[in-house]
Amino acid sequence: MTREKIKWLKNVASAAGALLPPAGFFYLLELYTHNPFLEVRPWAQVFNIILFELGAFFLFFLTGRLRAAYCIEAAVAMLFGIANAYVVRFRTNPIVPWDLLSVRTAANVADNYDFTPDGRMAGVTLLFLAALALLSTIRVKIKGRLWFRLPAAALAAALVLLFSGVLQQEDFQNRYRLYNKLFTPVFMTDVDGIAVTFVMNMAYMSIEKPQGYSDEGAEALLASYASAGEENGAETTEELPNLIVVMNESFSDLAVLGDFPVNRDCMPFLHSLLSGAENTVTGMLNVSVCGGNTANTEFEFLTGNTMAFLPQGSIPYQQYLTGAFPSLASHLKSLGYETVATHPYLASGWERDTVYPQLGFDRSIFIEGYRGAETLRQYVSDKACVEKIIELYENRPEGKPLFLFQVTMQNHGGYEEVSDNFTPEIAVEGVNNVSLNQYLSLVERSDASLASLLDYFSKVDEKTVVVFFGDHQPGDMVAYSVLGLNGMRWNALDEEELKLRYQVPYVIWANYDIEEERGADTSANYLAAEVLSRAGVPLDAYQNFLLSLKKTYPVISAVRTVKADGSENPASEEAGEMDDYRRLVYYQLFGEDGDE
Repeated sequence: MTREKIKWLKNVASAAGALLPPAGFFYLLELYTHNPFLEVRPWAQVFNIILFELGAFFLFFLTGRLRAAYCIEAAVAMLFGIANAYVVRFRTNPIVPWDLLSVRTAANVADNYDFTPDGRMAGVTLLFLAALALLSTIRVKIKGRLWFRLPAAALAAALVLLFSGVLQQEDFQNRYRLYNKLFTPVFMTDVDGIAVTFVMNMAYMSIEKPQGYSDEGAEALLASYASAGEENGAETTEELPNLIVVMNESFSDLAVLGDFPVNRDCMPFLHSLLSGAENTVTGMLNVSVCGGNTANTEFEFLTGNTMAFLPQGSIPYQQYLTGAFPSLASHLKSLGYETVATHPYLASGWERDTVYPQLGFDRSIFIEGYRGAETLRQYVSDKACVEKIIELYENRPEGKPLFLFQVTMQNHGGYEEVSDNFTPEIAVEGVNNVSLNQYLSLVERSDASLASLLDYFSKVDEKTVVVFFGDHQPGDMVAYSVLGLNGMRWNALDEEELKLRYQVPYVIWANYDIEEERGADTSANYLAAEVLSRAGVPLDAYQNFLLSLKKTYPVISAVRTVKADGSENPASEEAGEMDDYRRLVYYQLFGEDGDE
């Protein structure tokens, strides 16, 4: 073999060796949450590695040093992997692009979670640190100043953007078996890989106009429903009732997942209502989130819009609401209601201090308004929240009905910490799950608080409607034991099992005569319109449209769409009235023929 050929082979081997570290970073990143060798599909592995290689090329040309390029990429992958592992632990779903808008909200509650690393996290992190130590010995660099390297760096960046665009094309995804169903983000990440999934999700940072959309068409459609109240069964009452709405943090009845043995019923009052009670409507509420993203259930309830038409993981409060926005609050305000929103935690969470005035609330009361209130663990208790509701009711302006929307905090995760002011009393027999026992014990306190709230308003003279529902079920650290007892694996739920994780109970109760109903399952986007209809409060055009749509589609959420005949089909595949709804949601959010 000639000297030139040997030299050429060495160069080829060196070049091939230079490709290995970025590929290693990909596999280490994935190992934080799952086994990429067994779970990430073959072509997806290739595409993830290409993204890492292109990223390394960009950093190499930008910094001029291969060591720096490798170390930066490895450090970013390690930190992202750790953050993603914690997010999956606490919220079930992995990090998506829109989470970058929620960093402040996450920081607000970070102190309440257990960040002790598990063995898997510690092991992968040690491997990353070992790789960083080895890579620090590399001495390869590009001679020349930055201006000389910038064209090559720009070309590498352009290749990253070009390849990202290719990954976002549906035909390409289908050809190479990339999974693109946003409503199952855990499975999507497992089979597509973290980097590819993140890039694919980036395509949904902006919202395209629905086909055939125009402002004029949406306005004409709304106008056609302006006087449809009687047609939808809504009878207006002369005396407008007070409306008290409690969206209870993480409140759910995990029995929807199946039976599990407990030492005593943790929600006897709610179960008595679900079994049938006078002037009460109950059922299961289908929501679009699980284990977190409370603001999206708020958004669906208060606006009547659905997350089914928006990217999985997006947060409308932070992404799409930029000014005055039509909502239940603004509608009731136009009818003469005093509108108050209250939440016993930081005003900055989900940017509520900015969003609530945009939605039409006259006043917003946050943690500063709960000084001296009772706490359970680190949070204001539901008992104190009931006391705040009563205080606000008794001090409301004279001659005006009250609309009060309260988001509680007592049951927020995490559930692992031991607290001096709270001792769990509910225990699931035969299961060693501290988080589950603490969660159920907190729910028991919520149930007692609901009983006291309804007891108070049963004795007042003014007509009052109380609405109570949970924003979502708790994360998998709580639910996995119940799922396991019923033959389900928390990280391998099929489509039917997954739907169970997005159901919470709701109650509409009145201290005057309304028609009772039990088993009245619905979804969060419909609930406000249903409350007004049952309470005899005039509806606006959009609410009339929603009640009409509900006759065809009784349930619409980001997870499921149920038709009147009981069949199910994704909202994205439905036309007709669903197209009308899609256009109206776009009109509500963006309007004026504007693009997101």
